[in-house]
Amino acid sequence: MNETAKTNGVLLALGTFDGLHTGHKRVLTAGSAAEGARVALLFREHPLKVLTGDAPGELLTASARDALLRKWGVTPVFCDFAALREESPQEFFENEILGRCHATAVSCGFNYRFGKEAAGDVTLLRSLCAAHGLALHVAEPVLYGGAPVSSTRIREALRAGDLPDVTAMLGRYFCYAFPVVHGDERGRLLGSPTINQFFAPGFQVPRFGVYASFTYVNGRRYPSVTNIGVRPTVGAGGVRSETNILGFDGDLYGRTVPVTPVAYLRGERRFASFDELSAQIAADREAALQILEKETDHELYPFD
Repeated sequence: MNETAKTNGVLLALGTFDGLHTGHKRVLTAGSAAEGARVALLFREHPLKVLTGDAPGELLTASARDALLRKWGVTPVFCDFAALREESPQEFFENEILGRCHATAVSCGFNYRFGKEAAGDVTLLRSLCAAHGLALHVAEPVLYGGAPVSSTRIREALRAGDLPDVTAMLGRYFCYAFPVVHGDERGRLLGSPTINQFFAPGFQVPRFGVYASFTYVNGRRYPSVTNIGVRPTVGAGGVRSETNILGFDGDLYGRTVPVTPVAYLRGERRFASFDELSAQIAADREAALQILEKETDHELYPFD
């Protein structure tokens, strides 16, 4: 933390913040800017990765997370969960909240846990904050469908292809941005050139199938159709995202292009011929355009 932050105060947000969904945003924007600079304590590696060796699927890339935090006026401070997992709740409060972050006010979610074996809860945190003169803001859950929004629910919705639910819980479109790689250029031969992207290891892959989507090129949003999966008719050589950008013709190889699946159109299936596949591609375009023209703008992280 810099000296200015120490002098003017720090409003520290606590949580895993692995999705930056509507519930996380409520924690990150709790309190008043007058209480200090907004800071979030983040783990470089998901705690479950350290505890079990298996982290849940990522809902956004690190660059997207940092860009969205900047948009919300929040500065991240990173720590290693493995280095502090043995700290008691009291030690975590003294070493991380006071020592590392110099917090003068704190915010967290209603179900926040901290310290070794998650022994600390909101009641203990309230007591520790009171003893050290720190204000504490406990954010109530954001409800969707009668239950609190969570990263777990969002992952489940992605695996089911329920993109409207994902959008509602995130408060923005689900989005990924990975480098465009060379494919077999079969789409161009079928009259529908596509961009191919591979998902980064550990990223949450949505349900295999075809989606109405938006693709962002040079600051402009284009309607598009995205196939996520293994392309059973032609064979893909691994799971990938293949997107036909409607109304765009250009070379995007090597560029990191953001794609936002908006609505699930159909599952992947094998076609008997390329003529049959080409006819289905045309039908998918029409279906996607009908859906996308009705979409209103949603918050999207600012792309570099």
